[in-house]
Amino acid sequence: MKKEAENTGVVLYSRRHLVFVVPLLLLHFACLLVFWVGVSSTALKVFAVFTFVRCFGITAGYHRLLSHQSYKTSRTVRFVIILMGTLAGQNGPLWWVAHHRIHHRFSDHDGDVHSPRDGFFWSHVGWLFSPTNTVALMRMVPDLMRQPEIMFLQRYYYVFHALLFIGLFTVGEILRVHQPGLHTSGMQLVIWGGVLSMVCVFHCVWSANSVCHTYGSRRFKTRDNSRNNILVALVTLGDGWHNNHHQYPSSARHGLVWWELDINYLLLKLLRILGIVWDLRQPGKVLTQDSGIKEI
Repeated sequence: MKKEAENTGVVLYSRRHLVFVVPLLLLHFACLLVFWVGVSSTALKVFAVFTFVRCFGITAGYHRLLSHQSYKTSRTVRFVIILMGTLAGQNGPLWWVAHHRIHHRFSDHDGDVHSPRDGFFWSHVGWLFSPTNTVALMRMVPDLMRQPEIMFLQRYYYVFHALLFIGLFTVGEILRVHQPGLHTSGMQLVIWGGVLSMVCVFHCVWSANSVCHTYGSRRFKTRDNSRNNILVALVTLGDGWHNNHHQYPSSARHGLVWWELDINYLLLKLLRILGIVWDLRQPGKVLTQDSGIKEI
């Protein structure tokens, strides 16, 4: 009986792993469909909008809000921001946050699930194909498990993806019929706004794990190999200031000097002015222009 139970557990685990990795592979292959659907100005605009929405949802939502609780907002706004992150296709919020908290606890040491110590490819994407990383350690996210809206998004994130793709196809077909001059279609918007945008955000965000622990500058002598990388910062709305982040992980601000563009932080400051978010946590110290350090 015990052996049968163990075998059943292995089968279930393998199926769970396939459900996890097969969509990831199919999305990458589906990018080739761009040569079939073509391109239009409408498709490019949809691509830009959804790329920004997804990236903000991951970096300002999954990362700064849930993983590090670097600012506060209402439950309604939190749900919207985390839904934006859910649409990025990087699994549900509990899975993402649990793995990220593990990364910070063991960064570039034994236990880090995506350290470049195990190879650049592994840290960028290879770790996602390991069955041991399919399931999140729920003990890392007890605070999130007490929030019903977060649990709802974790349980039904695939449904939201389906609704998004259906919505993109419907809008594209309406435009194809009623606005033929736009030269777009349902499948074109699905590929550009759904598939290409999602895969683009995949690799932008994953670059924080691989590129920002391999290439760049180190302002702080952290216990890991985290680095600031301006290119990653540009494509992740500020999360490329990774060495700064590992020095002050709970800070809502990653760019610490004026030239370190941190779009997420600028947007959060705007939302604070509007009263939508509040209590943006700051680093205890910040570099001044002349490389001195002052308290803030």
